[in-house]
Amino acid sequence: MNSSLIPLRVVVISFGCQQGALHWLEETGCQYDMLLDPHRKTYSAFGLGASLKKVLNFNNMLRYAEYVMDNMEFPRGLPSIEDDMFQLGGDFVLDEHGRVLFSHCCQSPIDRPSVEGVLAAL
Repeated sequence: MNSSLIPLRVVVISFGCQQGALHWLEETGCQYDMLLDPHRKTYSAFGLGASLKKVLNFNNMLRYAEYVMDNMEFPRGLPSIEDDMFQLGGDFVLDEHGRVLFSHCCQSPIDRPSVEGVLAAL
């Protein structure tokens, strides 16, 4: 592998509406570009589904309870926006030709790959 730096572009893809996306970016302080996929074509192409069982399982509920007990703040949704809390996300690294170098389909809302795992794909 070439030892020179690889230019990267991080993009967040959301299935929500523009108003909700802008609110989420503000609430979280996320500095990355966001693209909207309201018909979830990208989600489908990467095999990302929705699951009540995976989102509301005991371990996730326990983790959320721990967050509440630790006084962690969660991003607040807008009451005027309907959201799909059962949609699962993922993390992917693509090269400049669109080939998938790294793929992680989340098994729950709190399932994320390690930074080391993602960087190893580069």
